[in-house]
Amino acid sequence: MLGRVRGWHRRHWRDRSKAERVELQSLATWHGSIWVFPLGWLLLPMVGGLAHRPVAVALGMLLVAVVVLQCAAASRVLRPALDHYLGRAALPPRALRGPTVLLGLALAAIAALASVGGFDPVATRLAIGAALMSFGLPYALIVSVPEFLRRAAVLAALILAAFAVVRPSAPGLVATAVVTAFGAVFSLTAARCGAWTLSVLWEAERAREIEARLAVAEERLRFGRDLHDVLGRNLSVISLKSELAVQLARRGRPEAVEQMIEVQRIAQQSQREVRDVVRGYREADLGVELVGAQGVLSAAGIACEVRADTAGLPARVQSALGWVVREAATNVLRHGDAGRCSVELAVREGRVVLAVENDGAAEPAAGGGSGLAGLRERLTAVAGTVEAGPVGGDRFRLVAEVPLGREASEVLS
Repeated sequence: MLGRVRGWHRRHWRDRSKAERVELQSLATWHGSIWVFPLGWLLLPMVGGLAHRPVAVALGMLLVAVVVLQCAAASRVLRPALDHYLGRAALPPRALRGPTVLLGLALAAIAALASVGGFDPVATRLAIGAALMSFGLPYALIVSVPEFLRRAAVLAALILAAFAVVRPSAPGLVATAVVTAFGAVFSLTAARCGAWTLSVLWEAERAREIEARLAVAEERLRFGRDLHDVLGRNLSVISLKSELAVQLARRGRPEAVEQMIEVQRIAQQSQREVRDVVRGYREADLGVELVGAQGVLSAAGIACEVRADTAGLPARVQSALGWVVREAATNVLRHGDAGRCSVELAVREGRVVLAVENDGAAEPAAGGGSGLAGLRERLTAVAGTVEAGPVGGDRFRLVAEVPLGREASEVLS
């Protein structure tokens, strides 16, 4: 038995999301209100307020049966009404036909009891509230608030008119109006407040789902950017060295073998780096990237001068600037016909400034790649900036700046 209880708890509660749990709790509360309030308001006063005459007893039993059917019909339509309010499903066209007919029968039975003197005045008013509540709770979820209040006012006027004919009494009519208004307002408040809370909660749940999907999309973009950064330079070097090996091989030079060995090494290195990217462990090392850029550019016949001291720089700053060096070296290889390139790293007024300048390189065409856009995204994560453009004729310069924290600035100074 205990195992069954635990299984039920797991299936119907623990495995549900927070929004589903709140919705289940709200539905349980509404179902309880639909049954407890109407039957409590009807049965308890009926014990002492119903006249012991055959006609009164028959009408009283009929009223109890109708109210029980009302509660059952209201419970049945409650879930479709909530789905309609939350916009999850359309309400069936005839969903309210049964509850409406039962409401009319309940009010007619109450009026008949009052006309034959079978109910005392207090029990009559409570019976009216019981009939209205079982109908009003689901109905408040189906129509708008102004329409609910407008129809409730029309129904209250009809009830008052009927009881003014059946048992005319000014205090009695006032009490009937108060009970009718209370039943309508209570039904509207209980249903609408809970449903509004559910709608806000489900909206937050959907927002979290959208946020999760955006995070996945952002991770995919990051993955694509990392692959671009990893493979861009290496493929350029492979292409350059392969072309050089072809030319050397055509001339019968033995250096062609060395170039192809180097191509093989770079290809194997690219495979390792791609695996690191897939695993999510790769971080660009600034010192390694500076040495690698100088070696690659020198192998391509570009004189490269590096003036940099990476000691003491925070790891996040080194990683971000390492990607800048990698992208800058890739651009120098791909664009234009550079003969010289200089890389300078300096700390100025609490900021790390990395400048890469080369000659004979044109600015990359707009929309031609995602390298600079990817660098801006990376540097934004460390509050940095990157600017790139032609300077002084045929020279091209890329400047990246990253602010340092107070502690790092003091250490480096």
